[in-house]
Amino acid sequence: MSTAVAILVAITFTWLGMVSSISFIETPLKFRAPNVTLQIGLGIGRLVFRALNTVEAVLALVIVIAAAVGRPGTCTAIAFAVAVIALAIQLVAVRPRLNRRSDRVLAGVIAPRSKGHYAYVGLELIKVVALLVAGISLLAAAAGS
Repeated sequence: MSTAVAILVAITFTWLGMVSSISFIETPLKFRAPNVTLQIGLGIGRLVFRALNTVEAVLALVIVIAAAVGRPGTCTAIAFAVAVIALAIQLVAVRPRLNRRSDRVLAGVIAPRSKGHYAYVGLELIKVVALLVAGISLLAAAAGS
């Protein structure tokens, strides 16, 4: 396995683990903890997702660079493209709307539930599947070499 491919495998599964643990374990559980109000949960969530998205952007950049050097197969490249595009949509289109809503809620405005959360979760699921496909594809290609 080349160094570029090893880096791609490590980053792919690191990114996958981060998204899975934060989006599908930490976030739902946070709102079930005793005495966590909606405002506290939103405040924590904003900090956590800002940090997650920053790390994701760095990982996506490293993946793009390592993929350019390591030239993964078509399946892997498409899976990475899907994950990076899903992240870009979250950062550019979905997060700003969610932030505006959470700003209102944190200011004390009673706002209806946001449908933007469904879009964000849907994009998280797309990233998880894409990263899983990319990681498995990388490992299969490395095993076949």
